[in-house]
Amino acid sequence: MSTLPDIAVIMPVLNEENYIQSAVSAILAQSYSGGIRVILALGPSTDRTNEIVSKLQGNDSRISVVENPTGRTPDGLNAAIAATTEPIIVRVDAHSELSDNYLTTAVETLIRTGADNVGGLMAAQGVTLFERAVATAMTSKLGVGSAAFHVGGSEGPAETVYLGVFKRSALERVGGYDPSYTRAQDWEMNYRIRKSGGTVWFTPNLKVIYRPRPSLRKLAKQYFQYGQWRRRVMDEHPDTRQSRSALRYFAPPVTLVAILIGTLLGLIGTITQTSQLLFWGFAMPVGYFAAVLLASLMLGPKAKAATCYLPVVLVVMQLCWGAGFIRKAKV
Repeated sequence: MSTLPDIAVIMPVLNEENYIQSAVSAILAQSYSGGIRVILALGPSTDRTNEIVSKLQGNDSRISVVENPTGRTPDGLNAAIAATTEPIIVRVDAHSELSDNYLTTAVETLIRTGADNVGGLMAAQGVTLFERAVATAMTSKLGVGSAAFHVGGSEGPAETVYLGVFKRSALERVGGYDPSYTRAQDWEMNYRIRKSGGTVWFTPNLKVIYRPRPSLRKLAKQYFQYGQWRRRVMDEHPDTRQSRSALRYFAPPVTLVAILIGTLLGLIGTITQTSQLLFWGFAMPVGYFAAVLLASLMLGPKAKAATCYLPVVLVVMQLCWGAGFIRKAKV
């Protein structure tokens, strides 16, 4: 194999004591013919994360550390990029593990296609029953829609991809990650790359194992924020409302509003003893929850023992996303 360009793998890290060692080990275990450097942007963790990172750094000279005092993801990513000179930048999260040969496949695809950013599948895998249910929902059209990086698809140009392997020149051209975005910073920057004439490329040949949130509270917070920041992208870049994916973003908030209005009308019908109002009012919430139960049964063979969690997981992911989209993030 000919030598490939040197790469810098950047990772923002905050309170990841349960995942950081596996995430870094998966990077260092890669077979790659070029040079690899790993830059960890350390936030103000309150667990054992920094202690674990210190040990990892002492065992491998390829690991460097930069401080990220705010703990915010875009700040950490930009700080890590600023500490590098390599022509290829690979973004990895502490909640993820690269599959075998990920780096080689990604860089070869970058060179072959001429794209500015290449990414693949966000292959969610859980350990506990709850996490397995979340992973099942996150990799199904019934749970998250048809985004290729969630459910797969054919290779080609895409609006966005999971994480990403970038040409340094593309990041410099668009000014890196927008530090005002707590979430959706990947989608927003990929939008700017495409608007500047660049190409974002999806390939199913790349896979990153993603570890879902371990509790219902953390899952609800995650998807509420997803909805908030996706709305922020649409408000700041109005032309994204005409994108091919826009309809699936409007579905959760419309569903939530319909459920609330329908429930209110059904209660009014119950109090006033108006049968038609009661029937048509409750039709929407009953229909939605019946659809969730049906979807859970359809996903049951994939979820196996975790099927019992699926109805709650689907409701929380979809309606919290919808609530966040309605509320939207404040600058």
